[in-house]
Amino acid sequence: MPDETIDPSIELLEREPDVSTLGTLFHQHRERLRLMVDLRLDRRLRGRIDASDVLQEAYVEALERFPDFLQDRPMSFFLWLRFITEQRLQIVHRRHLGTKARDASRDVSLNQQAGPQVSSESLAAQLVGRHSSPSQAAMRVEMQARLHTALETMNPIDREILALRHFEQLTNSETAQVLGLRVDAASQRYGRALLRLKDMLLSLPGFGESAS
Repeated sequence: MPDETIDPSIELLEREPDVSTLGTLFHQHRERLRLMVDLRLDRRLRGRIDASDVLQEAYVEALERFPDFLQDRPMSFFLWLRFITEQRLQIVHRRHLGTKARDASRDVSLNQQAGPQVSSESLAAQLVGRHSSPSQAAMRVEMQARLHTALETMNPIDREILALRHFEQLTNSETAQVLGLRVDAASQRYGRALLRLKDMLLSLPGFGESAS
């Protein structure tokens, strides 16, 4: 069910439903959308595909579809942009990897929006990058590899919840909508996943010192 709270972006688009307004709003959300792409871009395409290319395709599609969005308003404006970007990323995966795309057989079971899942490798890189200093570069590769292995043992939905809440900064309600969960279930799963993640991080040699 769409969030009933007032969305300032939708209000602005209703007042000024033109390309300029959409461009301004897309720019405001660009970095969050870029992070979503970075977390989910198949590692085999890194160096070949830039997140900016995916975002450009998403913007072009948003230009074509935003009148329909204003009429139906199925979700918040940011979630709608995220949904379109996620769809474009899925198309990029299939365009370049064909039936070998990592999530081609698993994405629909994760959520109804059928986008690529977050990569354990990307999630580990984000976490280690945020909690290690330049002076610890020698340890960073080992920490990232160990964390990657640990994250692989988590349920894919729990990894998604961590990515959505911790990195993409979605609210609990937005996270529940993306994953097709009840709000209370999403909150409980996030709490459990966060505790498990903290245990993983504290078990990494040198991580406690890097976070201090």
